[in-house]
Parts: sequence; C-alpha cells; structure tokens
Amino acid sequence: MPWPFMMMISALLLMSAAAPPPKPGVPVPAFSGAKAFALLERQCAFGPRVPGTPGHAKCLEFMTAELKACGASVVPQRFQGFLAVSKRRADMTNLIASFRPELKTRLLFCAHWDCRAFADLDPDPANRKRPVPGANDGASGTAVLLQAAAVMKTSPPPVGVDLVFFDGEDGGLESDLSTWCLGSRHFAANPSKSAAPRYAVLLDMIGDRDLSLPVEVNSRRYASGIVDLVWGTARRLGLSAFSSADGYEVMDDHLELIQAGIPAVDVIDLDYPHWHTTQDTPDKCSPQSLQSVGTLVLHLIYEAKP
Repeated sequence: MPWPFMMMISALLLMSAAAPPPKPGVPVPAFSGAKAFALLERQCAFGPRVPGTPGHAKCLEFMTAELKACGASVVPQRFQGFLAVSKRRADMTNLIASFRPELKTRLLFCAHWDCRAFADLDPDPANRKRPVPGANDGASGTAVLLQAAAVMKTSPPPVGVDLVFFDGEDGGLESDLSTWCLGSRHFAANPSKSAAPRYAVLLDMIGDRDLSLPVEVNSRRYASGIVDLVWGTARRLGLSAFSSADGYEVMDDHLELIQAGIPAVDVIDLDYPHWHTTQDTPDKCSPQSLQSVGTLVLHLIYEAKP
C-alpha cells in the first residue's frame, strides 16, 4: 500500500449511486472469515510475493488454480514493470477473474497481491533491506476476494462480477508517486473485454486485528455515491469497523480506475503499526476482520439490481 498524499486530480463527472434497499427475501450467502484467513496464511506461506521472486510465481500459480476451480473465467494480464524501490524490472501479472461474463451489469472488486521488496519503515534498521511478508498489506484483500470467489462457485451472483488482482502496486518511492500502482495503471490503460462495471471497490489492508475503516478522502471526493452505498450498507449490517468519518487521503489503485472513468472507492485501514515492516505477519490479522469486510462484499454483490 503506498503512501498517503495530497494532490490535485482533474475533476471527473461520475454517476452517483444511492444505496438501494435490500430486496426482500434475497438470500445473501454467509462469508467465512476462517476460510479467508486460511487463504491469507496460504499466500504468506509462499514467502513475500515480490515480483520476480519464487514466492511471487508460486502464489500466482495458486491463485490462478483457485479461481479456475471456482468456475471463474480467468485472464492473466501480463506486463513488465520497474520496481523503483529495488531499481530493477520484473515480469508482473494482473489476474482478472470474471463470474457471469454474459451479463452486462457488472461490479468490480479488486485488491493488490504483491509485496514490498524492502521493509523501509521497520523500526530495526537491520531489517530495512528485507522484504515485507505482506499478510495485511496484500494478502488480506486478496484472501477476501478468493473466498468470495468460492461463494460464487456455489451461489451464482445476480449480476456479473469481476475480481481483479493487481500486481506491482507496492514497489514505489515516496518521492515519486508515478512509481506506485503499476498493475492498476496497466489495467486502466488496457481494459478487459467485459462491459464497464457499475462501480469498483478496492480492498487494501483490511485484515488488521484492530480494524478501523473510515472513508478514504479521495473516495468521497470523486465517488461520493459509491461511498454512500458501501458505508451505508455496512451501517445497515451493523459492521462496526466501518465509520462514516473521513480518514486519510490515500494514493492507491482506485485512483487509476477513477481516472479511467470507473467510480471507485478504497476500503482501507491505514492505521496499521506494522505497515512496510517485517512484522506484517498473519498473527497481526484476524478472521473476524476478514469476515466483516467479506460480509459487506457479498451483500453488495447479492443485493445488486441487475
């Protein structure tokens, strides 16, 4: 997850989406935080998923197999990117997993799955050239989407759903905003053949044991209607981790989608003391946090109007 920032973006005209009331009798499947947590641990077991490393390659193979087993149409979007933090180029892959590809009404949920090459915020200087394990920063959002895919295998959604796993998000420099979010930038410049989504929800750093999810400032600024939908749904469901107060202004993958004309919001907890350190490990995350976010995702999907 890159650094908070203050910057101006040219204004975009985005369609607002008011939160629809739930349809009476619509069966929303249950989300298993325990199964999502097992998927988080599985990713971390491969080691840090830094592009160009064995752990990255093994995790890509695992994710691809999982999504295909869930019945998704899976398209790898391969590209080369420059990891500025480690001053090298690497092969990268966005994974696009589509459910009900025949439907024109679509929702997009996304997360980044790569890890940062150097733990440059580690309190111990000796660790600052070691990679970040990425349990929360990468694996948490990915785990929720992988478990959502497992749910959609047995309960087909009422609308088309695209799950996008961005690579190359976390290799940037604080001094150069253009070096972050390589996967979402590539995705935005090379859109998939699916119909444009109604909106997008980005999940980033959502596994913290002490989860707090205020509204990210750019999300409210550029996609206020989607903020109303997402946080309004969380409030209706009694998901206490979500707060309608404003949080940080964050440069993240959702901004690339917004600039491409897709209303997008960032669900993120940036108050995470282990961010960009070697202590970003599974024990700092919890199944309950994943369950809270996963429950929201499933309600957004299964309560959507075709």
